[in-house]
Amino acid sequence: MTGLAEPSGNDARQSASEVGALTSVPDHVLARRAALGSRREFEEIVRRHGGALFRYARRMLRDVGDAEEAVQDTFVAAWQGLPDWHGRSALRTWLFSIVAHKAADKLRKKRPTPVEEIFDDIDASPLADPEGAARYRDLRTALDAALQSLPAQQRSVWLLREVEDLSYREIGDALSMPYDVVRGNLSRARVTLGRRLQPWR
Repeated sequence: MTGLAEPSGNDARQSASEVGALTSVPDHVLARRAALGSRREFEEIVRRHGGALFRYARRMLRDVGDAEEAVQDTFVAAWQGLPDWHGRSALRTWLFSIVAHKAADKLRKKRPTPVEEIFDDIDASPLADPEGAARYRDLRTALDAALQSLPAQQRSVWLLREVEDLSYREIGDALSMPYDVVRGNLSRARVTLGRRLQPWR
């Protein structure tokens, strides 16, 4: 979280030691302590899960600013909602449920955006062959276009399963969706993507 004073000297060393000690603390323990008002534990939750939430939001919204705003709103809602979170689902699943709703709200309000490459964080530099690198870029662009052609619900399910590796049950919890609906959306998304990406097989 922002707005905290920068530690110095012994305080900095102690702060780094405390952060290191938190890395092995389970999510549910962090959540319980954060629910009681501990900012240190909540900052560890942000550090631990913020990257995945941003990755999901960016690929849903196709706009870095919108994604950052959705994730910020997610953590504000999480901070406020933690006292009422009773561990009925994993903390990670609960956070994804919040960011999915924030992203869905933004999608309803925004116009379609131009197609851009989806996996900007994947480094293509190992592809030394210019022809291979060009084909790789074309594949990324085609995948992005294919994903953007999916209905938002299918795209959300596909990203949570194939990119974030959530189980069907976790996806259902995150999106308030029955198991069969999760499975159906994922199946349709896979069929559509497979058909659109056939030239690269």
